[in-house]
Amino acid sequence: MNEKIFKTLGQIGASGIVVGIITVIVGVSVGVVSIVSGARALKLKGKIMI
Repeated sequence: MNEKIFKTLGQIGASGIVVGIITVIVGVSVGVVSIVSGARALKLKGKIMI
């Protein structure tokens, strides 16, 4: 019984680590895209008339 609980908790911990790594990767990717988009907007700032 205890071995089954230990194995289940190990799988839960591993899946938590995987989800955390994926979250970090997505966050960094979105940040890079935001910085690139902002740089483009600043570059074209003089040409935009609102």
